[in-house]
Amino acid sequence: MTDLRAQAAAGDPDAVDQLVELAAERGDAEELRTWAAAGNADAVDLLIELATEREDLDELRRLAAEGSQTAAEQLAELEGE
Repeated sequence: MTDLRAQAAAGDPDAVDQLVELAAERGDAEELRTWAAAGNADAVDLLIELATEREDLDELRRLAAEGSQTAAEQLAELEGE
């Protein structure tokens, strides 16, 4: 994992993609937030998916406030249940 992080830090997009996927598989919202904040759209999508699965309305609100239409839609759906 250290090598993968070093590759990602050096700008290797494949390494970044792998780290994002691994974070999603582990359910590591904090790491997904870090990648999302760095502009990784896949991390945003996976974070929305994770927050939806966990019914984490606060996370969805935060993402919606940052401009994610998908998060806003998921939030509306969960709040309507």
